[in-house]
Amino acid sequence: MNTNFSSPSLLSATTIINTSVENEAGENLGKIEELMVDLNSGRIAYAVLSFGGFLGMGDKLFAIPFEALTFDSVEEKIILGVDKEVLKNAPGFDKDNWPDTSKHAWLVDVYEYYGYRPYWS
Repeated sequence: MNTNFSSPSLLSATTIINTSVENEAGENLGKIEELMVDLNSGRIAYAVLSFGGFLGMGDKLFAIPFEALTFDSVEEKIILGVDKEVLKNAPGFDKDNWPDTSKHAWLVDVYEYYGYRPYWS
């Protein structure tokens, strides 16, 4: 991982939303569409990343564990340490069919896919 990043300790949600996301190779992976807050813990459960499509049409959405993201305040972008192929094969959803997150099972699978342990376990 590149350690030359300047990573802030606090950012507003509106600063994060619509920020472009790249992998460590500099490939564009999309942008952050939303942040989902766990109301029981007050933590950000996951970021919603849009990827693919053209001009917002046909974008696939992905839940990304928040701790999988690195913030580069100098370049004003977010880094997600995965290859495009990993993202293309990740469990995703479309803007009209969001997952049922009332049970943590779906989110556990998301965290495990990216190699993270769910913060609530």
